[in-house]
Amino acid sequence: MGISCVISGMATLQIIDARPTFQADGGMRVIASQVTAARELAIAERRFMRLQFTAPNIVEVLREDVPGTATTVVREAELESGVQFALLASLPDTPDAFGKTSAVFFGTATAVKFSPDGTLVNQDGVGVNGTVFLAIPTAPRSARAITVLGATGRIRLYRWDGKQWNLT
Repeated sequence: MGISCVISGMATLQIIDARPTFQADGGMRVIASQVTAARELAIAERRFMRLQFTAPNIVEVLREDVPGTATTVVREAELESGVQFALLASLPDTPDAFGKTSAVFFGTATAVKFSPDGTLVNQDGVGVNGTVFLAIPTAPRSARAITVLGATGRIRLYRWDGKQWNLT
């Protein structure tokens, strides 16, 4: 009986330590699915699909019904479990090196959107690369990053292991 109590206690502690990691992975998957869906919708519907990140934890995909003006929300997701757009100052940029001035960074772009050919562009139609950083602010090992290569729309998912960014 004593041995099973000790083992149960150890397992509980391990689960408590791993919980922020699982929550951050869930948030990363939400953002990745929204970005992927936006690109696929842009190609399928032959419309620009704008990505809008609203602090601290909401991402929307908006269809541009009239290019540059009227939009319709087609998808919306909220990050759960305390995961939010967050840039932990002590962490370096991802290996893609698209920049880390803010938690959602696409250079000087004021709007980012997928064009009908699947490329990620800014408000002026110029290709742009960027990174979305996520974390639970009180748990540094929960840091995650999603990078988007504008020319192809390819996304990469990174997980912080305490020492470096690892591609997942």
